[in-house]
Amino acid sequence: MNDVSLWMSQPHFSYLEIAHICGFRSMVVELEHGTFDLSTLDQFLAFARAKGIATIAKVIAPTTEAIQQALDFGADGVVIPHILGVDHAREVTAAAKYPLTGIRSYAGGRVFGYARPSSETFEAENRRTKCYAMIETAESLADVEAIAALDTVDGLFPGPSDLALARGRGAYAFTDADREDLTRCARAAHAAGKSWIMPAWTPAERVFAREHGAAQLVVATQGMTIRQGIVSTIDALKREAILA
Repeated sequence: MNDVSLWMSQPHFSYLEIAHICGFRSMVVELEHGTFDLSTLDQFLAFARAKGIATIAKVIAPTTEAIQQALDFGADGVVIPHILGVDHAREVTAAAKYPLTGIRSYAGGRVFGYARPSSETFEAENRRTKCYAMIETAESLADVEAIAALDTVDGLFPGPSDLALARGRGAYAFTDADREDLTRCARAAHAAGKSWIMPAWTPAERVFAREHGAAQLVVATQGMTIRQGIVSTIDALKREAILA
């Protein structure tokens, strides 16, 4: 399941283990709306790495500190929310790459095996870790082609719900207008030779994502999978006439 991920908002280590047992090998870790503190995030990313699970951290804010902390703790990439136009994107995504590409500050530790890195290691780390610009504002969509072309951006991550709100459509419902925005993101990524990731909660969204060449699909949130498990248990009990 290398091309599908789960979305985690709470640092439940057993949930990560269960997902790994079931075959998932990548996670999006939600820091903006989740309950991770820095100490727990540090431990959680180390645990994920030990289990062989790739992690992309949706950072808490488009700030240098938030981006660097997630990468220094061992995230394999970051999704940066609340990006505005291309000038803002250029400024904030620079924190995800070491000089001369960007402005990321060096910190020893897990990323470098707790040893002194060579000069070549920094460029290797720039290639290994990925920076995804989240397209969830009207301004970022207007500049999406220019944002995708930035050297500090490895790909795009549309935020369909916030994008629909920002575009005056209210709740996201995968309408024709929603699909037009997502298609524009996909085309911008492909034109720049970059990848894109789609939150694809429904079968129709997953078909769309695959037809438009999404490199990765985020297929369920932590809450969705827990709720589905409980609902499945209740349905089974009703079939067995244990519950009315």
